[in-house]
Formats: sequence, structure tokens, C-alpha cells
Amino acid sequence: MVFIINLGLTTNWGSLMSKFNYPKVLFLLFFFSVSLVFCGRNVMAGPVLKIGHVAPPFHGQHVGLEYFALYLKEHSNGRWQCKIFPSGQLGGERSLAEQVQTGTLPMAVITTAVLSNFVPEIGVVDMPFLFPDLLTAHAVLDGPIRKKLFSFFPAKGFVALTFMENEFRDLTNSKHPIHTPADLKGLKIRTMESPIFIDTFKALGAEPVPMPFPEVYSALEQGVIDGQDNPLFVSILVKFPEVNHFITKTQHVLTETVMIVNRDFWERLAPADKKLFRTAAGEATIINRATNLQGELKLPRIGISIPAYLREKKIDCVKLTPAEKQQFKKAVAPVYKKYRAKIGPEIFDAILARVKEQQGQK
Repeated sequence: MVFIINLGLTTNWGSLMSKFNYPKVLFLLFFFSVSLVFCGRNVMAGPVLKIGHVAPPFHGQHVGLEYFALYLKEHSNGRWQCKIFPSGQLGGERSLAEQVQTGTLPMAVITTAVLSNFVPEIGVVDMPFLFPDLLTAHAVLDGPIRKKLFSFFPAKGFVALTFMENEFRDLTNSKHPIHTPADLKGLKIRTMESPIFIDTFKALGAEPVPMPFPEVYSALEQGVIDGQDNPLFVSILVKFPEVNHFITKTQHVLTETVMIVNRDFWERLAPADKKLFRTAAGEATIINRATNLQGELKLPRIGISIPAYLREKKIDCVKLTPAEKQQFKKAVAPVYKKYRAKIGPEIFDAILARVKEQQGQK
């Protein structure tokens, strides 16, 4: 596995990478690449820990999990071995969450959207247009608010170790360009199995169709749905533009995921192993985020940037004007009112205040 860091970044990309402790990222990526060659040597075999998720193998989330597995193995002298099941091999996200909750699967990485069905408070992360950019999101989610959000998980049978992420979500559809919420009226849009996502698209005038990620391509191909929302990076790599020729950069939600562990499994771990798991999870987040950034600049398996891909395929990608984006924000205002009451004013207001505070520091 080869990692390439492109130093010819724009100002925004450069600012973002500077937040990653760039020398540490380089070291971790180099260590990861080298260790993959030698990881099978001089370690004691141990039981296999199964980890499920729905992202494809080339995605930063999977790469981060590979590093998590390697870190555990290297730092336990092989006592901890992991087998990662990507692409929904063990089921859709709701099924994965249920498996972890009941203990039939020890670990998974699942979107906050789906986890909000089990831990309603985590749904605050999925509020539409909450985060204006990744810098703000990372500053908020890596701060004290994370401990508060994660404190709600044990009561539901989970322990949350870290945030991992996908990217900001955009829209694709097979009918026409989308510039305003009026353009979404009547379109059948696949959403994640999340009340907030369903209510968001209802507020925008679409007909939301909740559906597990592994089923989306065939549903688009067969015309069961007209469109879907996913990070453009993901949409391209799983070939959604083959069946959805209209793309709009809405950037309406940042897709965050949580690495969760079954609570009973966690409570049986020795304190030293708990520390090891948490450290490995933190390093996996760094790898996840850095790999995502690289993927934006150079798509895995394709080898060119997203803008270059769109030009090559002659795909028209609508970038919303500030006035158009404001129409979307205005349309989802009722969603904020509803979920402030459902999630709880304390945690809801706290994260909004932290976002506003972080914006004021720029």
C-alpha cells in the first residue's frame, strides 16, 4: 500500500492539514505502510476480533480501521487480532448496531445518523448545515463535547471510542439539476435510516426513502429511487454517477461515524487493554481523516482529483450560490426546532454554541 501526500495544496487544504499534526501523519502513514509488510512476524497468535462497517475497502474509514488492527496487534504482541468486514458484509448499519448491542459482534463503525435510533443524543451531529467546514467540525468534535456525547452510549449497551468520518454529503439524482429546495419536490431520495435525515428531506420537499447503503446502487439502477445523498468522493467510487447524472454540492451534513464496542465486552477488558484500544482508536481517526483528504486530491483506483474526474466524464456539478444555500438552510429550520426538543436543549444548545464560538475564532 502506497500513500502519497500532495504538498501542492490550496490555502484551505493547507490549513486543514496543518491541524493534523502533519509530521505525525507522515510518520503514521509511513509506519503503517512498512508495518503491513512485517506485521505477521514475531507476534503471538491471539483470538480474532471482528469489526464491521459499510464503507468500501478503499475508503479512509477502512484504512483507519486497518491501522487500528495493526496497532492493537503490534502493541499487544499479537494477543489482539482483528478481522475487518467492509462494504456491509455483516449487514447494514442498523443490523450492525443491533449485533454490537446484543454482543454477537464485538465492534463496528456506524454513522451517527443510524446510531441516533439507539442513542438519540448523538443525532445532534447530523443537524443539517451544522458544520460550515471540516476545521470547525474537528475543533468541536475533538473537544469536551465529545466526552459528553459519548457518555450517553453505555446505557444503551455500547462504549464509544472515537469519531471517524466520511465527508460532507452532496446530492445526486437522475432527473434534473438541483439549485433550490423547489427542485427536490417529488423526487424519491434515498436517505440513511435516521429520523433526522428523513425529516430533513421532507422539509426540503423530497420523498425520503430510508434504505441500507449496500442496496442503493441497484435501487438507483432500477428506478426505485431518483437520487441519493452521499459524499461526492463515495458516490464516484461506488459509481453512482453512472446512474445519476446530476450532482449538486449541497454539503448539507458532515457524515460522522463512531467506533463502538459492546459494553459487556468492554467491561471484561483489563485496564491496560482499555487504554490500548482507546489509543489505537485515536490513531485510527488521524489515519482516517488524512486518507480522506488524500482521496479528495487523488481518487483511489482512478488516480485523478474529483474536479478532473467530473470534467473527464462531462458531468455537470452544481455548486450552490450563497443565496441558494440560504434557501436550503431556511427550509430546514423546523427540523432544528423539532430536534432541539427531542434531543434535549442542553446538549443541543451546547454544540451549536461551540460551533458559533469556533467560527468566531477564525
